[in-house]
Amino acid sequence: MYAGLAFLATLLAAGATLALPTYEEVRAAYRSSESLLLDRNGQVLHELRTDLSVRRLGWTPLEDVSPALRETVVRAEDKRFFEHAGVDWRALAAAGLRGILSGKWRGASTISMQLAAQLDRELQAEPGRRSLTQKWRQVQAARRIEAVWSKAEIMEAYLNLVYFRREYQGVGAACRGLFGKAPHGVNAAEALVLAALIRSPNASSGQVADRALRLQKGLDWSVREEQVRQTVLQALNRTNVILPQADLAPHVARRLIASRRREPAVACTLDAGLQRFARERLAHHLEILKPRNVGEGAILVVENRSGEVLAYVSHTNDPGRSRYVDGVWARRQAGSALKPFLYALAFDRRILTPASVLDDTPLDVSVPNGIYQPRNYHGGYQGAVTARAALASSMNIPAVRTVEMTGVEEFLRVLRDLGFNGLAEDGDFYGPSLALGTADVNLWELVAAYRTLANGGIASEIQLSPAGPAPSDARRVFTKEAAFLVSDILADREARSLTFGLENALSARFRAAVKTGTSKDMRDNWCVGYSRPYTVGVWVGNFSGEPMREVSGVTGAAPLWLEVMNSLCDDDADPEDVPPAGLIRGSAGAGRDQRPEWFIRGTEPEGVLSEDAAAGVRITYPPAGAVFALDPDMPRERQRIGFSAQGRSDGLRWLLNGREVGLAGAPTYWAPAAGRYLLALGDARGATIDAVRFQVRGSAASPD
Repeated sequence: MYAGLAFLATLLAAGATLALPTYEEVRAAYRSSESLLLDRNGQVLHELRTDLSVRRLGWTPLEDVSPALRETVVRAEDKRFFEHAGVDWRALAAAGLRGILSGKWRGASTISMQLAAQLDRELQAEPGRRSLTQKWRQVQAARRIEAVWSKAEIMEAYLNLVYFRREYQGVGAACRGLFGKAPHGVNAAEALVLAALIRSPNASSGQVADRALRLQKGLDWSVREEQVRQTVLQALNRTNVILPQADLAPHVARRLIASRRREPAVACTLDAGLQRFARERLAHHLEILKPRNVGEGAILVVENRSGEVLAYVSHTNDPGRSRYVDGVWARRQAGSALKPFLYALAFDRRILTPASVLDDTPLDVSVPNGIYQPRNYHGGYQGAVTARAALASSMNIPAVRTVEMTGVEEFLRVLRDLGFNGLAEDGDFYGPSLALGTADVNLWELVAAYRTLANGGIASEIQLSPAGPAPSDARRVFTKEAAFLVSDILADREARSLTFGLENALSARFRAAVKTGTSKDMRDNWCVGYSRPYTVGVWVGNFSGEPMREVSGVTGAAPLWLEVMNSLCDDDADPEDVPPAGLIRGSAGAGRDQRPEWFIRGTEPEGVLSEDAAAGVRITYPPAGAVFALDPDMPRERQRIGFSAQGRSDGLRWLLNGREVGLAGAPTYWAPAAGRYLLALGDARGATIDAVRFQVRGSAASPD
């Protein structure tokens, strides 16, 4: 008796609860534990979990919940839900009577009262008990909700906020986590299990099954006991993993969403259709290359005008690692993929023209730890070749000769200007082998650098976030003329044929400049190229660094590059580029070997030294990379360095750091002074036949 009076007094004395939000406010404030990555057109590319404290998915409208689940929840939690106005007074009176008799105040919470507790933490019971004050405030809050919310809104919000099992909050997470399906696909047995979990989310499998079966009897559904128990076991006794519904760009999602976790959706520059195509083709290509020990690959596609990334794919044959190792940013040796930037530098410095003749014969280069002997990929030699053929056919020895002319330090400076940020050492560390790509780069940097050539020598950052103002980092690295010359060479099928033949995976249906690269021991294979609108880069290899087997530039990455590039461009989408005003069309070669060629204005010769005349003409002393030391105890007049050349050198001049110091046909001796020098053999028309770099160490003295 006294306990009952105390109960009534408590109900009357309890203060009113705080104002509760409206349905619209609740839905607007709801946040999924997953963030969405949207493509450039608003399509969902990827779903990434960003809240590790709870697992809730997007808000599920009531019409997307199966009728069986709705009916079961009402039966389990609030049988007279559609009859009362927030409080089931009959159930509350029965609970009060039980409380008077037992001293435990439990039960009688309607769906509306439970929703009120979900919306106001002060109404939630402490573990094991709920105070009478809380109960009464819950009653008041439920009545207020019912006064302004519809029954459908109450049921919808309840199903999205209630906990079912472990960290799963809301019907969306529960259905996908426990059954791997959306709420609209839940069957009768699954609905019984879900409803049984609401009352006791942490109950054992047996307890959940027993409660589900009691619900089944109350509903009089024709669901077999065996089916219910089997459903419970499948849902609760296995590892529950919610796989993302959209899984096209895991690496991009982690990059962009990590710093914007509170945003439910983040936009990016990718194109969902192209991203899907690139993923499918990369997976297919890696499957074909698997017998050659190729396990991983990456693709990057960039729009040249804006710098926006349209496709960003990294894939491995090992699904467990695919989303965690990013092949686009993994640093690998570049191989021959750096050569275009070396030749662009040589053209810009007017050291070479595309018609310059380079010697593709065995070469010994002095380096600090011995003699460096570069070799061509195919193992043979072509003799005298033009710079055009040397670059297009990716010859190694002419590239080493070229970097000896430009200087390794100058080549390093250009690479850094292009955005290769991992080149932290000095030129002596890399040596002349830098021309052959012994430095580590990544696909992101490489594609951005090739885009510089596509954009006429202007570099700027490529980006994954939608474009804002024009990039402020735009900078000129090469002249328009040098960029055009390199692009023209990389698009020249005939010049490429010395190594690759006329028909190969580098031959697109339209005009495209392209270059392959293979690192030492076939550990990495690259193919990067561009049309006027797009630059596409592909890498294949193994994240572990394990070598591939018999994978060349045209059998590894190139076929995939061609497939992606062909999907982007029509046959007539990329007409031949208009040459810059600073170029002039001339002729190179002699006799039947005469051919048209582009020259930067001022470097065009009346006729370039023929290949027959230039064959075998090379500097024999000093050797490339030589280091001389001045002797302080020896008279200055007795310290001389002699310059010598082999082959038909009549009419050629010695040029030391651009200054003429003698004729190559006669003995030439030079009084050394400390410093770094470029010694070149040049003809009267301005063509460079050969060049080497060397260094003099010791006390500085004025040269003669």
